[in-house]
Amino acid sequence: MNSILYFCIGMIKKLHYLFKQRSYHSLVVVLLNVLILIFLFTISRVIFYVANSQFFKEISFFDFLKIFIGGIRFDIASIFMVNFVYILLQLIPLQLRFKNWYQKILKILFYTTNSIALISNFIDVVYFRFTLKRTTSDIFNFLSVGGDFKKLIPKFIADFWYIPLISIVFIIALIRISSFIKVKDVVAPTFKYYLSQSIFFVFTMIVLVLGIRGGLQLKPLEIINASKYAENKNVPLVLNTPFTIIKTIGLPALSNKIYFKNTIELCKTYNPIFVASSNDSVNDFRKLNVVIIILESFSQEHIGALNDIKGYSGFTPFLDSLIKKSVYVKGFANGKRSIEGIPAILAGIPTLMNEAYITSMYSGNKINSLASLLKTKGYNTSFYHGGSNGTMGFEAFTKIAGFDTYYGRSQYNNEKDYDGKWGIWDEPFLQNYAKQLNTIPQPFLSSVFTLSSHHPYKVPDKYKGKFKKGHLEIQESIMYADYSLEKFFETACKMTWYDSTLFVITADHTSEAYLDYYQNNVGMYAVPIIFYMPNNNLKLDSSQIGQQIDIMPSVLGFLNFDKPYFSYGNSVFDKKKSHFNITYINSEYQLIKDDYVLKFDGEHAISLYQITKDPLLKNNLMNKEMSKAREMESFIKAVIQQYNNSLINNKMIVE
Repeated sequence: MNSILYFCIGMIKKLHYLFKQRSYHSLVVVLLNVLILIFLFTISRVIFYVANSQFFKEISFFDFLKIFIGGIRFDIASIFMVNFVYILLQLIPLQLRFKNWYQKILKILFYTTNSIALISNFIDVVYFRFTLKRTTSDIFNFLSVGGDFKKLIPKFIADFWYIPLISIVFIIALIRISSFIKVKDVVAPTFKYYLSQSIFFVFTMIVLVLGIRGGLQLKPLEIINASKYAENKNVPLVLNTPFTIIKTIGLPALSNKIYFKNTIELCKTYNPIFVASSNDSVNDFRKLNVVIIILESFSQEHIGALNDIKGYSGFTPFLDSLIKKSVYVKGFANGKRSIEGIPAILAGIPTLMNEAYITSMYSGNKINSLASLLKTKGYNTSFYHGGSNGTMGFEAFTKIAGFDTYYGRSQYNNEKDYDGKWGIWDEPFLQNYAKQLNTIPQPFLSSVFTLSSHHPYKVPDKYKGKFKKGHLEIQESIMYADYSLEKFFETACKMTWYDSTLFVITADHTSEAYLDYYQNNVGMYAVPIIFYMPNNNLKLDSSQIGQQIDIMPSVLGFLNFDKPYFSYGNSVFDKKKSHFNITYINSEYQLIKDDYVLKFDGEHAISLYQITKDPLLKNNLMNKEMSKAREMESFIKAVIQQYNNSLINNKMIVE
């Protein structure tokens, strides 16, 4: 990082000397400023790559060159979009533009807009490792739904101090270099001058529009076009954050899809409406309690029992012991953020669009959830989270989903257990949760979402040195959360409701990864999905694929729920159903099914890999197994069509 800073400072000095005290034609001023920005954006891409190199392995020199050439195309589009007003006002053929006050206003406009663009680019140097995509405009909705972000900003700045430092260096570089590029005044403009300037203006506007469009192609440049220059896992290297934010502002979250014109064929391929059943025979509904435990950032990577790696013990000794008494599937998340995980787990709704469901225009749709469906059977329903009330829209969503009670930091009402950042430490909150469940009439459905294994990954002072540290900073706090979970079960097992309770344990999403498998497009979604019931011999094939949106139909199927309902997932206990995982990132869909993973860009399948034979996804089988690719493409089209059209038309329940 220091070498990059020294290089940048050296280039700043050279450019400063080159432009010092010179005056240029307005068009040249604009061109030089654009070239400076292209240079700064390119260097920021190098920094982005260096800081996240573990996610971009095995890139050849040719691939690297292709990525950076493609990146310049996206940089130019961003620069022209950000500076459209500045360029327009700088080249407008009026004598007014030579006034000192006018040029000062333009410089302030230029410095302000481009400083914001550069800062957004550098924020993703760190934020990318949590989401594995460039930030889009949904970040504004995400920040608006509540949370302790203002309190966390100083901590983030302290932990990632180099980001604001590099941002400041680049902004100073922009200001220092650009400030010496001055517009040459025209003493006595003539008709010929105005004519030539008007021609220049029109010509520049044409170039500007072409730059924003990304060229002469039929459709303007979009995020999906980055895949032309790199494999999907390397697409974020091609893009820049200002581009992904601007391109998604005001963009309709979804559009109607008509891959299948025949409704019967569509529903035969994939149908989200069904009746859950644990087996083929008709059984009485079982009024068992249900407790869903959602563990913050608990990637499968951290769990020793779920990793067949010699000498690898993981960081979850208690969960490992519980897994021996449980059943589980090869689990996958349906997103990379908590705000995407909660609707998937509790209501079977994945996020297959650029915006999280909770903050989307569809968040007011009629939906069914575990809470709303089990309430028809007389269940008491509750959701517990130790975070500040309102954070990430969880409280509002659980109300829409039909939960009777939301219990957060305010209801806990003991700031002695506040971690100073996100909310109540896991151990005291889970102890309180166990006691709260003891006061709830049975049968009940309850879910608790932990938070201590979240950045800044701290553990209470009294446990400093108790838990081992791993290759990743999060792993010490994972051990604390696992310890807290153990204490919860020690308390819960003494209570009357315990033996008649089905426990489901999963994660909201994955964390940063260290092992190679968990850094690829499959492993980056791998989470535990565990079913445990005391004194009950549950059966399930652990090699079977499962996903977060399967949890709702799985619970309903286990309970023998007998009413029709709407769910994008399937019961993992139903062997007749298709078992798959679907996700959406960087404007591309991914389908994991039958040991294969397919990438789909909305129109065509673009890659196919066999997971067990090729766990690091190096051998694209698109041209070798075309029939499999077509089969999976047909299935993913059916899922997308059902998903898009049901959200758009507000048909997510069975009337």
